[in-house]
Amino acid sequence: MTTSPEPAAALIARAQEVSSEILTDILTLVRQETSSHDLAGLAAGLDLLRELAVHRLGQPDHEHRHPGGESGDTLTLTYTGSGAGHVALVGHYDTVWPTGTFAGWEQPEADRDGREKLSAPGIFDMKTGLAQGIWALRLARESGAAVPTVTFLFNGDEEIGSLSSRPVIEDVARKVDATLVLEPTAHGAVKTARKGSGIFKAAATGVEAHAGLAPEDGASAILALSEFVIAAAKVARPERGTTINTGLISGGSATNVVAGRATASIDIRISSESEQDRVDAEFAAIRVSDPRVRIEVDHAWNRPPMTLNAASAPLLALAREVAREQGRADLPDAAVGGASDANFVAALGLPVLCGMGAVGDGAHARGEFVYPDTVPAQTALVAGLLQRLAEPLRG
Repeated sequence: MTTSPEPAAALIARAQEVSSEILTDILTLVRQETSSHDLAGLAAGLDLLRELAVHRLGQPDHEHRHPGGESGDTLTLTYTGSGAGHVALVGHYDTVWPTGTFAGWEQPEADRDGREKLSAPGIFDMKTGLAQGIWALRLARESGAAVPTVTFLFNGDEEIGSLSSRPVIEDVARKVDATLVLEPTAHGAVKTARKGSGIFKAAATGVEAHAGLAPEDGASAILALSEFVIAAAKVARPERGTTINTGLISGGSATNVVAGRATASIDIRISSESEQDRVDAEFAAIRVSDPRVRIEVDHAWNRPPMTLNAASAPLLALAREVAREQGRADLPDAAVGGASDANFVAALGLPVLCGMGAVGDGAHARGEFVYPDTVPAQTALVAGLLQRLAEPLRG
């Protein structure tokens, strides 16, 4: 069933009417800092997010808080709809920013054309998407049209691999007809392809010795690990979509001690499973010059590559139809280098769209921002798609 232009226009108009309230909710979320490594901040942030959902949507029909252990908990809230469809709206509330970052954050200047930007830690990735998702269901309900049952899934460990939340995400995705991930857009485009990712841990064990009295008796773990990460960087093949970045490195005990231990965390991005096999083999073949140093590598592949699978293609077509009805000339899709929780859903062969959230830029960079003037349209897009998903998606 196609929505007529009148209801689509009414949905856009209503989103514009409440845009200041949506922005207020966004700012409320970003003021509560939720670093992936701050359990107290994460707990407070999830409580706040639940309160916001209840305030805007009422008490959920079902809810469950899944303990995250050393990471933030995962919360599922289900609101029973009037239609037969069931949709998951997925988003993470943790951010890469250490607690205390907000206090020193500065607002960016407007674009050259005077377009306003709104900046805060985590506002683009991805607290704007969380607020827009909540309001999308509210607007869809207010329209009087049938709406699907909606399960919100909020997880607090996405930025560190979704290790505890992945089973919950996969379980929810199997039970719904479609999953919409509220990650930021790619400059307005939805994300239909993402790289797979690995977080490798390399640990070097050398031989400690006095750096002045008997340096020749030592075997430096730091020196050997430096050789290893340089060799690892050469395994990258950007032309094939494979990039390698050593993001964290530590080791040693004192400046006058030949280092006995050193560790490195290496971020790997791939576009295909064949590249995963190649990276594994080439990492295993790396040798360092000092045979006294032992290097052990944990090949921890985190997310599989995401492509536009057969189940997701009809969902993309439906989103484009909704966008056209709402007056957009086009709704592009994009392949991006970052990974998200959508990778897990796509790997199951289930329908998923990612990048349904904010329009802005600067993820993981100081100064990340959103364009406030895009908030109504993005919220209305998700609301309109929910209306169309009141009945199960048919491929």
